[in-house]
Amino acid sequence: MAEDFQADIDFQADIESVRRIEAVPTILEVVCRTTGTRFAAVARVTEGRWIACSVLDQIDLGLKPGGELQIDLTICNEIRQSREPVVIDNVAEDDDWHDHPVPAIYGFQSYISVPIILTDGSFFGTLCALDPRPARLRTPETIGMFRLFAELIAKHLDAGQKLAATESALLEEREVSELREQFIAVLGHDLRTPVRAISCFAELLLETPLNGEAVTMARLMGDSASRMRLMIENLLDLARGRAGALTLSRDASEPLEPVLRAVIAEVHAGNPDRVVETTFSLAEPVNCDRTRIAQLFSNLLGNALTYGSIDEPVQVRAISGGGSFELSVANAGAPIPQAALERLFQPFYRSAILQNREGLGLGLYIAHEIATAHGGTLSVESTVKGTCFTFRMPDV
Repeated sequence: MAEDFQADIDFQADIESVRRIEAVPTILEVVCRTTGTRFAAVARVTEGRWIACSVLDQIDLGLKPGGELQIDLTICNEIRQSREPVVIDNVAEDDDWHDHPVPAIYGFQSYISVPIILTDGSFFGTLCALDPRPARLRTPETIGMFRLFAELIAKHLDAGQKLAATESALLEEREVSELREQFIAVLGHDLRTPVRAISCFAELLLETPLNGEAVTMARLMGDSASRMRLMIENLLDLARGRAGALTLSRDASEPLEPVLRAVIAEVHAGNPDRVVETTFSLAEPVNCDRTRIAQLFSNLLGNALTYGSIDEPVQVRAISGGGSFELSVANAGAPIPQAALERLFQPFYRSAILQNREGLGLGLYIAHEIATAHGGTLSVESTVKGTCFTFRMPDV
């Protein structure tokens, strides 16, 4: 009885681990739309059990997260043993599967399932899709897509396991800062490859003939990959900053204003209905790392557009002269709570105290680190009249 109870706890943890992967619902949606299948799932598969962790069911198969199938009546059990994908375009015409009992039990004709293998070589489960109708699934593009998605899910699961193990070690050894930065650096590097693969696959999809819905999904997938890349870079910058390795390449030979205007154009493209008003007075060259200043400015401007009042313009001001440079970004809106204001530039803290706000809470921390690396300061004032972030640095 105790062993059965422990097994239930472990399965529930596996379901929760998959649930925490925000990309999984999008993956299942993309899988169904690109293959024409109407059921897709991520399943936890062991020697004795098959448990649904995440499900997209458009054929009323009746499975929900936590739902279970009899393991010996699934093809996934054979995949667990072989660790090889199974792809069936049409059961009725497939010499290997037309007499197999499983398709008849569940009433499907097309089926694809690939294994999810963790970094340590252990078998977690499968990413699968099926439909009562035949579908063209046995193509390099479709199989490659499933493999990439399975790898991405495995990377997320590995990251979750590493994080849990790291947190346990931190509690025992009281070395929270050092171990967290080590984990973040490894996580960022490990996720780069699958994210890059998804981005490339989205670009390839957009270069092929697709219907309107598929084009939308491919663009959403590409946008998600871009956001994930930004989060990874933020994580790596966090690790670099903590290690004192946030290096600069300062140069005063090129003007800074075109860099600032390029950032405004890029950020404004994602917020086309918002107004950004600028005041630039860059009378003297600014000796800075223009790429890092652009990163700092992008974080501040994106923050203002996201959390500022939507019916009031964001004010941007940049001035150089007298041996100094100042850049400020101001927005109208509710003031930042005092409790958050006091620790606003600390990593992860902002997302914890300001509820219902997206992101990891690293943008302002990294902006602060960039300011410090330039020998400058980043400050904030927030009242009922609005919020203003100001970066000041000596032009050395």
